Amino acid sequence: MKSVAEQLAFVTRGAVEIIQEKELKAKLDESVKSNKPLIIKTGFDPTAPDIHLGHTVLLRKMRHFQDLGHDVVFLIGDFTGLVGDPSGASKTRPRLTREEVKENAITYRQQVSKILDIKKLKIVFNSEWFDKMTLYELAELAGKQTVARVLERDDFLNRYKSGQDISYLEFLYPLLQAYDSVELKADVELGGTDQKFNMLMGRTIQERYNQEPQVVITMPLLEGLDGVQKMSKSLGNYIGINESPKDMYGKIMSISDELMFKYYELLTDENIDAIKSDVKSNKLHPKKAKSNLAKTIVAQYYEERQAEAEEENFEKIFKQKQIPEDTPRIAISKGEINIIDLLMEVKLCESKAEAKRLIRQGGVSIGGEKITDINYIVNITKESKELRVGRLGFARIYKK
Repeated sequence: MKSVAEQLAFVTRGAVEIIQEKELKAKLDESVKSNKPLIIKTGFDPTAPDIHLGHTVLLRKMRHFQDLGHDVVFLIGDFTGLVGDPSGASKTRPRLTREEVKENAITYRQQVSKILDIKKLKIVFNSEWFDKMTLYELAELAGKQTVARVLERDDFLNRYKSGQDISYLEFLYPLLQAYDSVELKADVELGGTDQKFNMLMGRTIQERYNQEPQVVITMPLLEGLDGVQKMSKSLGNYIGINESPKDMYGKIMSISDELMFKYYELLTDENIDAIKSDVKSNKLHPKKAKSNLAKTIVAQYYEERQAEAEEENFEKIFKQKQIPEDTPRIAISKGEINIIDLLMEVKLCESKAEAKRLIRQGGVSIGGEKITDINYIVNITKESKELRVGRLGFARIYKK
């Protein structure tokens, strides 16, 4: 194992908060002395089938702990996913069925294997203990915390003051997530800043089950392509790790220069200070820095040669103003169609939210004319028109 100082520097990179750092140092010190790895826990509720770059902020931190020789547990919340995490929610989330959660969870193993060493990874489902928990045991767990403490949570307090409903299940959620830490005997829990309350609850509940409390490490929430809201598939501002190299590269090239540095810090192991210095001194052009970022991230999920090919393709399109030779010709049956419906029909956007965002940001054009009105009606004629969506989305559309 590396020294405690080296480990601390590695695992705290990009972290927002460590509760408590002195406890982490003590745990690492004991780990080194005893040559016994720490148990590192990160939980994901399988509420959607796809993992995006926002999720990989935590996955990469898990890999850091793996590389240091610690035991990393990837907890799939197939039970808590049925309850629904109230974090950041202004109203009760729709509940998923067991079948939906199970179907989503199936995809996770393949996706996380792109980042984590799957041979060293322990994957567990919290239904393993919650399906067996008796009502007596649940009552015992619920008795270890007060409603007043749970209402300290901003999400709950704001909804309570505004008269919004809060279900009993939502009150239970932090306790259930906390109990996961008891079952796993977690030394460290990793999570986004929105999970701080739940993870701190884990410290409390572990102590009340006579366990040493876990250290909590919060990681920042990664903003999506809009640079404002956190990356989310429902908002259409995400980059999925299963997306094609072309789409991944093009989406990264669309982010702002300011956001680029955050992506460097949280999604790569590059020397962020050196990159910032080179850009500031004009030694490195921001566009080249962003291209390097796009190549680095694409290469993490695909081969290096594919990342380089996408760089060449991108340069060809935007320097020479060419559209790809393989741009598909798509026949549209309607003579008139709303721009959003058109983008969905030609499959250049995965959601209407994504289509609206691209239109409003000026990322959509037809026949060279930029479209910024989400209510715009497109006239489809026999003559083929060039449709551009985002940086690398192309189609030639015509009337069937």
